[in-house]
Amino acid sequence: MERRKTKQPLEFPSAGSTFKRPEGDYASRLIDVCGLKGLSVGGAEVSKKHAGFIINKGGASCKDVLNLIETVKERVFKETGKLLEREVELLG
Repeated sequence: MERRKTKQPLEFPSAGSTFKRPEGDYASRLIDVCGLKGLSVGGAEVSKKHAGFIINKGGASCKDVLNLIETVKERVFKETGKLLEREVELLG
C-alpha cells in the first residue's frame, strides 16, 4: 500500500489505470514521453504523478474524461505509432 501511495494518484478520484499495457511497452511511459502529464479537459487531468491515470481534479464530467482519453490516444498514436486501448469499461 505504501508503494501505491507514492506511485499512484490515490489522493484524487479515478477509475484506476486508464489504458491497457501495449505489447512491449507501458501506456504510462508512452503518455509521459509525449509530454501529456498534466493535460486536462475540464476537471479531468492526466495525473502528474502517474501518466497511466486520468484523475478528477474536481467537477470532471464523463464527457471531460472521455474527451481526454481520446485526446491522449490520438496524440500517443501520432507521436509514437502505438495505439492505446482503454482499460476502463464504459457502462450505459
